[in-house]
Amino acid sequence: MTARDAESALLARCAAVAREIAQPARNQREANVFRLAAMVVQSRFPCESKSLMQASEQYFARHPDERLAPVEVVQNGWVSSLPRLRDMLSRRLHGH
Repeated sequence: MTARDAESALLARCAAVAREIAQPARNQREANVFRLAAMVVQSRFPCESKSLMQASEQYFARHPDERLAPVEVVQNGWVSSLPRLRDMLSRRLHGH
């Protein structure tokens, strides 16, 4: 799987979780990316942001030591940049 394929799969998962309530993150990577995604789309998509944050928080309630600072999420390569995450996820949430 290429980096673009991995990014696309993660964005698809973010969009799915943003639209459906009560889908917890499956692992540390998803939980941290969902949390970051919730932050960057909050102003444009408040309901979707809330769903992403809830999915993240459900995971961190069971694994509190796995929460990372946003800079660490980027450093781990799970997100290439915050503006890119915001723009790509916003497009998916708009249905483009």
